[in-house]
Amino acid sequence: MSSSMKVYIMWLIGVIIWNFGLPNATPLADVLVAILLSFLSMILNKYLKF
Repeated sequence: MSSSMKVYIMWLIGVIIWNFGLPNATPLADVLVAILLSFLSMILNKYLKF
């Protein structure tokens, strides 16, 4: 499995945890967490080589 696929799976797990863990989050919080997870996945893709 490629490193980008592993990062994508980690991102997907983060999104699932966020959506099921905090179902009453505001739309603004959802957008902010999506941006944060996106930046985190870019950093992981750039610096981590699995």
